[in-house]
Amino acid sequence: MLTGEVRNKVDKIWSDMWAGGITNPLTVIEQLTYLMFIRSLDEKEEANENFESLGGAAIQKIFPQDEEGQAMRWNKFKTKDPRIIYDIVSTRVFPFIKTLNGANTTAFSRYMQDAMFLVPTPQILQKMITGLDELYEHDIKDLDMQGDLYEYMLGKLATAGQNGQFRTPKHIRDMMVRLLAPTPDDKICDPACGTAGFLVSSAEYIREKYESEMTSEQWEHFAGEMFAGFDTDRTMLRLSAMNLMLHSINQPHIDYVDSVSKQNNTASAYDIVLANPPFTGTVDAESIHDNLKTVTDTKKTELLFVALFLRILRKGGRCACIVPDGVLFGSTKAHKSLRKELVENHQLQAVISMPSGVFKPYAGVSTAVLIFTKTDAGGTDKVWFYDMKADGYSLDDKRSPVASNDIPDILARFHNLEGEADRQPTEQSFLVDKSAIEANDYDLSINRYKEVVYEKVEYDAPAVIMDRLDQLNLDIAAKMAELRGVIGE
Repeated sequence: MLTGEVRNKVDKIWSDMWAGGITNPLTVIEQLTYLMFIRSLDEKEEANENFESLGGAAIQKIFPQDEEGQAMRWNKFKTKDPRIIYDIVSTRVFPFIKTLNGANTTAFSRYMQDAMFLVPTPQILQKMITGLDELYEHDIKDLDMQGDLYEYMLGKLATAGQNGQFRTPKHIRDMMVRLLAPTPDDKICDPACGTAGFLVSSAEYIREKYESEMTSEQWEHFAGEMFAGFDTDRTMLRLSAMNLMLHSINQPHIDYVDSVSKQNNTASAYDIVLANPPFTGTVDAESIHDNLKTVTDTKKTELLFVALFLRILRKGGRCACIVPDGVLFGSTKAHKSLRKELVENHQLQAVISMPSGVFKPYAGVSTAVLIFTKTDAGGTDKVWFYDMKADGYSLDDKRSPVASNDIPDILARFHNLEGEADRQPTEQSFLVDKSAIEANDYDLSINRYKEVVYEKVEYDAPAVIMDRLDQLNLDIAAKMAELRGVIGE
């Protein structure tokens, strides 16, 4: 998470841009992201050069090797006169990154086509560059800039709550990836990808776990077909493409698609789905794909997306998704039919209830993580419930680091469900038989099955309590008399 000092520096850059006439928060984010990307390209080129100088194999260069090409690198232009910087960035560097990666067949090239450089003056550009450089050099060298910084900046979007676009904190994304444990051979999709956070977390996990043993075919798969994401916001798609490219994923399948509409016919295509779909709003009933309505006849996006996950997974494919608590216990026919579908026709494995502060400061909504496997033939025997009380951060708007953190326990227990067999419903995690869920109208709220142990308190007999009150009254009367005596003297 970003410190208060870093937030203040970001706010300063933001206010400089605001004062310069860039008043749309999304435009501010987009322009800052272009600069972050330009700087990161120079860092990546420097790392490649260092690798080669240490005797490594030759790596294809990002920037042209002539004088003009090298002048486009961040470290070469950042200290120049503001007017020269503005000319280099606006007329050379920005057009260069728009055509980076070649033909229009790549997601990056496709969504950069309509990108616009909107920084109005050389002075504002210099302040942005100086501010970002100071952040990178002194404050956030080792942080996931594309994650934490995006999350902080996107928190400033006034439309976030209305559109249901709540950023998923990185540690929650990482937890969900580790719960599913993807492999280098999997195809991974987020049908509401935003800035591609889940895809980036998946890529980081695969590199951490398998990098030393991956084959050339698996690396080719990693750079392209492994990752897919859909969104209806072209700005988000641009941010996704830049974010993935900086993580060596040059050919991701990132597309402008309304995932739950009739234009999306994807089915049985992915091994893993990781998502935090929109929680609010409804969609036009006429545009909803018919095969989603057969699972849950509704216009609510949070229900339609879960039905979509089932459709786009191949048989045996697995999903970890975040849903609002209402999905777990909603009493409408659409809510019940979706839950019944998961329990009866597929394998519902886990419901992890998260505290309401997880999405602060953007929202205080209570949520849960659903984990299930598509089988088309049932398979739910017992469902594992976990009552997460802490995620390593305070549950207020500040979200400061704290010692309490259930995530390591969640991961350890989920990957050893046999050890949960004797756990009781009075404990933090436990298994519930499918028959009990069926008897409760497929209610998946943890409170339906959790048992609270009330401690028995023994009270004295009424006569003893009355005697004690009498004695207290006598003591008070004696003290009052003593006080009157002192005052009288």
